[in-house]
Amino acid sequence: MKTIIVIPTYNEKNNLAELVKEILALAIGNLSIIIVDDNSPDGTGILADELAKNFSGVKVIHRAAKSGLGSAYIAGFKMALADGADYIMEMDADFSHDTRYLPDFLREIATADLVLGSRYIKGGEIKNWNWLRKAVSALGNFYARIILGAPIKDLTGGFKCYRRAVLAKINLDELDSAGYVFQIETTYLALKLGFVIKEIPIIFTERRAGDSKFNFKIFLEALWRVLLLRFKKP
Repeated sequence: MKTIIVIPTYNEKNNLAELVKEILALAIGNLSIIIVDDNSPDGTGILADELAKNFSGVKVIHRAAKSGLGSAYIAGFKMALADGADYIMEMDADFSHDTRYLPDFLREIATADLVLGSRYIKGGEIKNWNWLRKAVSALGNFYARIILGAPIKDLTGGFKCYRRAVLAKINLDELDSAGYVFQIETTYLALKLGFVIKEIPIIFTERRAGDSKFNFKIFLEALWRVLLLRFKKP
């Protein structure tokens, strides 16, 4: 089965090369990587091109400007589908998502349509966040679960593995969310379409290098977009 990992980047030069090498060192059969760079001023896109030259399993999408996490994933998903991926994964470029969990995702996707790396089930954890960041994340997940009536503990997490059928059935061109609420939207639509969703525990660790992209504008966007999602038909 062909697995493609989509990794959006913006100013991740200090993380990207090591991350790609760690992923490929796992020697998972028929696995490749798509890097989606939003014209990073720190030269991440140039580094991504060098990695693509050195490793046959790496491809790069260059976008003209920083245009949102959601649209970056959509661009990567479309390329992955066109390349014939059976399983499509998403993960952060900053090592907050540990590569050691990749085999766990690929094992669990055999009996599910969408596997979510969860910080909020038994065995899951968040490391190196201050109390405010943890509170905002927990509140955001609780709010989304209540509004959407979704029995998912970690709706906002971004470490995922989709079967091809899920992304093929979700209309990627009609996804509305630009920021982190994109994670809520894709999971919610998969749930509404009747796909089997499974959560597995992960330990989420704050980035190794660089600056966090999170801000309260993203949090506020999530509040009103989740309300809109409640009435959106898949």
